[in-house]
Amino acid sequence: MLRLWRKIRRAGRVAEPAPPPPADEQPAVAAGLGGSVQFRHLDAGSCNGCEVEIASAFGPVYDAERYGARLVASPRHADALLVTGPVTRNMAEPLRRTYEAVPAPKLVVAVGDCARDCGVFAGAYGVAGAVRDVVPVDLEITGCPPRPEAIVEAVRVLTGR
Repeated sequence: MLRLWRKIRRAGRVAEPAPPPPADEQPAVAAGLGGSVQFRHLDAGSCNGCEVEIASAFGPVYDAERYGARLVASPRHADALLVTGPVTRNMAEPLRRTYEAVPAPKLVVAVGDCARDCGVFAGAYGVAGAVRDVVPVDLEITGCPPRPEAIVEAVRVLTGR
């Protein structure tokens, strides 16, 4: 046990520095929000692959919160929606209502290929369409499912950090 403690004390704290900020010349999309964005996640009918990656992006390894993003439980407290999955017929109206509950200015982020263009679920009988067919989308994240790094990069584009 003492050998382990000595090894930990010798190594010290090991962490990678944050990558450089996004190289976009444009100002942050959420500049009017003070550089931080509160997200409400909404599953519109996904397979839960994107949810696992969102949890990873906001977890301790990728830590999207250090860039000014936070997940909240209510759309009334949110600045933006993270929508995953193709919009099913049963979720089209709840998605519209959730979008209307978010105070202005509001942003919508379509996470994953299913949210962008219905992915493998395109043409299915229970699918109403992509997220952009139901509510206006400001940012799309590609991938099936998107990697946590892509989600964090999108958060950084939104916050400008």
